[in-house]
Amino acid sequence: MATPFEFEITARDPRTQARTGRLHTPHGVIETPAFMPVGTQGSVKALSQEDLRVIGAQIVLANAYHLYLRPGTAVLEQAGGLHPFMHWERPLLTDSGGFQVFSLSGLTKVSRDGVTFQSHLDGSRHTFTPERSVDIQRSIGADIIMCFDECTRYPVTHAEAARSMRMTMQWAERCNRHWRDTDDGRQALFGIVQGGVYSDLRKESAESLTAIGFPGYAIGGVSVGESKTEMRDAVAAATPHLPEDRPRYLMGVGPPDDFLDAVAMGVDMFDCVMPTRNARNGALFTSEGRINIKNQRFATDFGPLDPRCACPVCKVYSRAYLSHLYRAGEIAALRFNTLHNLFFMLDLAASAQKAIGAGRFDAFRQEILNQAAV
Repeated sequence: MATPFEFEITARDPRTQARTGRLHTPHGVIETPAFMPVGTQGSVKALSQEDLRVIGAQIVLANAYHLYLRPGTAVLEQAGGLHPFMHWERPLLTDSGGFQVFSLSGLTKVSRDGVTFQSHLDGSRHTFTPERSVDIQRSIGADIIMCFDECTRYPVTHAEAARSMRMTMQWAERCNRHWRDTDDGRQALFGIVQGGVYSDLRKESAESLTAIGFPGYAIGGVSVGESKTEMRDAVAAATPHLPEDRPRYLMGVGPPDDFLDAVAMGVDMFDCVMPTRNARNGALFTSEGRINIKNQRFATDFGPLDPRCACPVCKVYSRAYLSHLYRAGEIAALRFNTLHNLFFMLDLAASAQKAIGAGRFDAFRQEILNQAAV
């Protein structure tokens, strides 16, 4: 019988580093490669948890920074954690809040002890230390929690990337120590590889985290302005130095081509706001490439959004109707578009699992990429 956080590799592709696996958590098993919808504040924008169950979401990502500020850890503790609060019985993962050090840099002050920041809601001042970040994620109750880290901007010098990465490794050690001291068996802590676009720093970071020892490992600090080549090189520099028997999570990367390339490098888990954000802007994924549903040419196109798609939207609604809803500003457009884009990514992950199991992932990846400029 599997322990709560056992990770088992179930198949390997013969031509790439792609693999399938099962990550056992207290709230269920995650089949990998897996795409995680982003529910920053305990909600995936425009969708209900019932919608997420229908389209097959295995796990949802939420953000410790945002949930700490609102509704607050006291409310979440009274509710019994985020799972019952948002009525989601499947696994949850929380980002530590470290990315906000990057995205809200004008409101933060970073030191070796942690980060002091002003709330973007009311200007109040708060301090996150590595230990405090773990405690906040304890209150939220996610199955997988992340080490507190600093994400460097792009471009950044090698010296600055090295300083930041080594501080993040010190924070990771503190997070790990505090997590182990307070571990109740219900949460797994993942370390986060940093190092910017510098391969030597990515290698050093991965090796440092492996020496500390974590149930899983993430690759952070990518897709922050660097080129696709630089991003892929950063992933390629890290993955060979992470343990084979632990899950690998690429943070904030979601375009289908990047997803497929990272799976080929042995990455198991992904999240990104892009599918949902694009959906709210009318940019929809299809098997023939990305389309903008608000374009006039779809106003009288009565075919399905994607004839190859089995999502609840494509089964019923035409491109013409979806175009009308979007251009009319109807709220239903946001829901339908988001349902479709997330289904597309979840289905892509499920198809990748099947292709790896059949030993033909590399051919599958080329087929997808050749079908359209995804």
